[in-house]
Amino acid sequence: MSNTQRPFRILGIQQIAVGGPSKDRLRRLWVDMFGLTVTGNFVSEKENVDEDITAMGSGPFKVEVDLMQPLDPAKKPAVHEPPLNHVGLWVDDLPVAVEWLTAQGVRFAPGGIRKGAAGYDITFLHPKANEQFPIAGEGVLIELVQAPPEVIDAFARLAG
Repeated sequence: MSNTQRPFRILGIQQIAVGGPSKDRLRRLWVDMFGLTVTGNFVSEKENVDEDITAMGSGPFKVEVDLMQPLDPAKKPAVHEPPLNHVGLWVDDLPVAVEWLTAQGVRFAPGGIRKGAAGYDITFLHPKANEQFPIAGEGVLIELVQAPPEVIDAFARLAG
């Protein structure tokens, strides 16, 4: 690994994404039992997903919990397998992070940087390494999410 200082910071958890065969059962737990608020819905045939976006907390410390079911359980990606589909991390400078991590040998999933369901720029680290890119999520899909200025500022205040 390079001795170059990391030119970006991971600020905190932006989201977790939970998948299942039915959003109804997921909503029963996360909305009805835990009290999270439904803030939106995202449907994508390309990503084979119908997801409810829910939230806990507020302001820059709001954490999104995406409740996902596949549009077609027989197609890929299978957003319900594994049930904890991915974790999203706020990053202060997504393009710089992707460039630096790629140079260190981190494998990213196809698709590059793009707008995510909540409107932020995102990209995913691949869950599996390969010969060309020997560093990956070790079985976990990890989403890097460009933090908006208010989140960056809030975490900077916390850091002192």
